[in-house]
Amino acid sequence: MSGASTRGSLAVLGTGLAGLGHAAGASEQEITAQAACMAIERSGLRKGDIDGIMTCSLTSPWWVMRMAEYLGIRPRFSDSTMFGGSAFIADLKIAQMAIDAGECENLLICYGATPRSAPSSSRINQMRAELDPQSYEHPYKAFNPVSSYALAAARHMYEYGTTREQLAQVAVAARQWAQLNPDAFSRKPLAVEDVINARMISDPFTALDCCLVTDGAGAIVVTSSRRAQSLHARPIYVLGSGFAHWHRQISCMQDLTVTPAVDSGRKAFAQAGLGPADIDVVQLYDAFTINPILFLEDLGFCRKGEGGAFIEGGRIAPGGDFPMNTNGGGLSCIHPGMYSIFLIIEAVAQLRGESGARQVHGAEVALVHGNGGVLSSQATAILSSSL
Repeated sequence: MSGASTRGSLAVLGTGLAGLGHAAGASEQEITAQAACMAIERSGLRKGDIDGIMTCSLTSPWWVMRMAEYLGIRPRFSDSTMFGGSAFIADLKIAQMAIDAGECENLLICYGATPRSAPSSSRINQMRAELDPQSYEHPYKAFNPVSSYALAAARHMYEYGTTREQLAQVAVAARQWAQLNPDAFSRKPLAVEDVINARMISDPFTALDCCLVTDGAGAIVVTSSRRAQSLHARPIYVLGSGFAHWHRQISCMQDLTVTPAVDSGRKAFAQAGLGPADIDVVQLYDAFTINPILFLEDLGFCRKGEGGAFIEGGRIAPGGDFPMNTNGGGLSCIHPGMYSIFLIIEAVAQLRGESGARQVHGAEVALVHGNGGVLSSQATAILSSSL
């Protein structure tokens, strides 16, 4: 099937969240199961109807088997492809292909982690870096991933004149959205000066330029659009999706200011038959304040080098004309190691008009964009409340 013929063939039914912030006493398996059961219940299906599962973990290579076992699911189709933080938006493309091919009908995508209450993933990642024979950067003891993103930020500032204040405005806007979200972890008022004067982590980043470390789990159930219309009153359609990766280590990135979002976004827009001007609300993976600036440029919302100016003046904050990261993002809402599942869940809530005080009036089309590694893997999807 061509990209045009698969436009909107996949739909999101139920979504679920669990263990947000600090899930003391609960394992990542437990909170993932809680989110999954919530998503299934809200989908109009029963657990026995789920015949596909997609998930991955920062800590376990057997995760998809563990979760299927724990949930009591015997899937006809399963996948645990690990793209880092972009994985769960990339999963939308794989899910679409699996369902279109008849490999399964109703597929659960889920993720959860507890790096705040049980910080094991950082130690595991450290061990992997030390054992990886292809890790040319580890001997230099860079403070990764922060230093890699800081390198990209410094280059963007040097090449295009992006300012420290513009980076800080990304964090401030995220916090303003978080103040409207009762589920957000960080809700205290934040000013540009607070971001700039916070503890330095890796120049030019301070602690407030960096995403949170929280617990949390999220899940969605997807099926064919044809089936969705008989199962749910308000299915959300995946009009287009795409993913791409060009490098793994930041030192192998050809241009520190251009990411594979150029490719993932092009694929998603082409399949959807839409362009940047058609998007009502945007959810971008904001692991660091430079990320949304890079992605806005690479996805075509502004020209390369103009991202800093694009977000100025409260444009991306509540009340601005370009609503972005409306739950507070990874900077202020939640960030349990990998984040892209939460971008989808927030976009679905906005398109269904379920976002309460942070609801974007008239939101009908949303773009979600995930990032993995050190700007390494990028995944984009365009969601809509109608076909």
